[in-house]
Amino acid sequence: MTTESYFKGDVFHTPTDGKLEFLENALIQVDSAGIITKVIKKTDKHYEKACQQADITLSLSTGQCFLPGFVDLHVHAPQWPQAGIALDEPLNVWLDECTFPLEAKYADTDFAQRVYEDLVTQLLSRGTTTVLYFATIHLEASLLLAKICVEKGQRGLVGKVVMDDPQANPDFYRDASTEAALQETEQFIQSVQKLAESALQGVYPVVTPRFVPSCTDEGLAGLGALAQKYDVHVQTHCSEGQWEHDFVQERFGKTDTEVLKDFGLLKEKAVMAHGNFIRPQDGALFIETGAAVAHCPISNAYFANGVIPIKQLKKQGVTIGLGTDISGGFSPSLYDNIKQAVMSSRMLEDGVDVTRAQHERGVADSRISVIDAFSLATKGGGDALQLPVGVIKEGYAFDVQVIDSRNQGNPLPDFGVFTTPEARLQKILYLATMQNIRQVWVQGKKVHDKQGE
Repeated sequence: MTTESYFKGDVFHTPTDGKLEFLENALIQVDSAGIITKVIKKTDKHYEKACQQADITLSLSTGQCFLPGFVDLHVHAPQWPQAGIALDEPLNVWLDECTFPLEAKYADTDFAQRVYEDLVTQLLSRGTTTVLYFATIHLEASLLLAKICVEKGQRGLVGKVVMDDPQANPDFYRDASTEAALQETEQFIQSVQKLAESALQGVYPVVTPRFVPSCTDEGLAGLGALAQKYDVHVQTHCSEGQWEHDFVQERFGKTDTEVLKDFGLLKEKAVMAHGNFIRPQDGALFIETGAAVAHCPISNAYFANGVIPIKQLKKQGVTIGLGTDISGGFSPSLYDNIKQAVMSSRMLEDGVDVTRAQHERGVADSRISVIDAFSLATKGGGDALQLPVGVIKEGYAFDVQVIDSRNQGNPLPDFGVFTTPEARLQKILYLATMQNIRQVWVQGKKVHDKQGE
């Protein structure tokens, strides 16, 4: 026998890519497994009777609404202490002097515990309910991150990173050998799958080569075989910046996308971070294999050497979601990345070099709207992971943010002027802060409550 819970309030979501649907004061029925079983609209014939009969768990007040929980497709969990640090440095300095020494510290599980508990809590408080995480090369600390996600109620997809090429990685931070990297990856997969048996919201192991330049051919082939054997998610970086793009081309005579496909790493449930240099031919391989792109607009502004043509890739049919890329991206908030995605697309369309004629300096038809970007952060992420999240409808997990536009810490008044549903959502996406995220629910369970702070 199942026990239903009921939630009532305004809903904003994009069940169709980039198309806003607003449901006024909808009644949402959620079963004991945290799955939405009914969404009853105010215009439905039995709405009033259903509301009278329901024992409502949460009924939103004026100025409040439900948004889907955000899906962050690219977070380097161990880099949380580095957020906002050394972003003015070249990539090699940022990595060699900051990132790699920091990630090496996760051999200490006490340190890992402190950082990971804080990170998961911080992301939940910002409305991020599902996260695709890079961990480190350390088996124990990587498993600890998965356990913390389970304990705190976040849906975590976690990868133990592989960096097995002794010629490409620092002595103090790399896998002991290719054999050890593959063995520990398989052990990690099995351990997380066991852990998932007790995780209502789900926790998932992810095959995670850091990127092609950090791995041997044998390591990449072995990881592709493990991804196939266990049918698990895959994540890595793909054509992020000019250096990576050129390095892979020189090593293999192929693009990053082509190489990853050759090794069995471009597949269903594979998410490739960045993809700024992927060509239309590469996009066709993403579509053919079912892989997706994690667009990281803030990080890309620092390290990508260009703007990814999101609108063109979407038109082509590539699945795309949004990522923060902590700490290449300084902000843990997908609200900030939604805004940056819009701004970057407009800069791509308009161009940036004013010494060139206007018709020469931009890429026509490149801009996306804030609703498009919101869709990337919700439905796009769910589609990329092939999980029923990011939309508030039957059959999907009840993952929501409760937004309060009348919170005294950051009120978002409309003065009775811009009151359409789209205008309301635009104001929230551009102006909301953590103060406005009153509650967060994952799989029907409340995991963040601002009133309790």
